[in-house]
Amino acid sequence: MNSRELIKAMQQQAYDEMKEDFLSLGHGGHYTDKQKKYAIGLIDEYGIRATSRILDLPRRTLQRWCRQYDVYVKRCPAWVYEWAEKRRRRREFWQRRGYY
Repeated sequence: MNSRELIKAMQQQAYDEMKEDFLSLGHGGHYTDKQKKYAIGLIDEYGIRATSRILDLPRRTLQRWCRQYDVYVKRCPAWVYEWAEKRRRRREFWQRRGYY
């Protein structure tokens, strides 16, 4: 197993634990307020699409919960803006050296 596969496996394990934590907050049937608030906390950190994949819930359900609790969801998580800025600087760096 190479390092990339190891990282993916560790990440998947962390996501599985998050899903187990989410499910442990409920008792079957309807979702509890604790489960909804847990999901909203994940949305703040990971974004709505990633939270949907992690918890295996439809995005529309998560969006409905956000409306219910008056939670504004950003277009994308903060780390995306940081990543894009690094990418832009890296591209400018290589363009100054004649690449691209």
